[in-house]
Amino acid sequence: MLRGTELRLHALFLQGLDGDAQAYRSFLKATGSHLRAFLRRRLSRWPDEVEDLVQESLLAIHNQRLSYDTAVPLTAWMVAIARYKLVDWLRRHARREALNEPMPDEDAFFSSADADAGEARRDLAKLLTTLPDKQREAIIYTKLDGLSVREAAAALQMSEAAVKVSVHRGLKTLATLLKDAL
Repeated sequence: MLRGTELRLHALFLQGLDGDAQAYRSFLKATGSHLRAFLRRRLSRWPDEVEDLVQESLLAIHNQRLSYDTAVPLTAWMVAIARYKLVDWLRRHARREALNEPMPDEDAFFSSADADAGEARRDLAKLLTTLPDKQREAIIYTKLDGLSVREAAAALQMSEAAVKVSVHRGLKTLATLLKDAL
């Protein structure tokens, strides 16, 4: 799973470098999720600081993107940046003993984020199986795969209005199911 994450992020990153804005946004969103999990574990005593460090790390990744050596694993490069940001923050704000905690390797960067994402995917897949085929497929194409209504309509051989109605009804059904489950 870690290798798959590396390959997916690397592909999105390189597409972003080649000018694909959507791929770069997807890369930043996925990386932000991994950074959040990584930093949340390291900053359990300072949970309010996690989001600031996520943003600082993402900004540093963005600012240094042109210096990335494509021969080096992308995750190792990102972990190094996140570690530097974390150590800088700890030096400025944390007590001295916090600096003596061991720093994780890059595999730890993905462990809980991948597990959380896997659980969410399984839960979503289970919920989606409760929907009629047209509603499920319309939601998958438009909301999960990111296709436009026009593209989804063409793929599903439906009118655009039918896709919109299917998505609306499917999401309404899912909301009711989730509300009843709580």
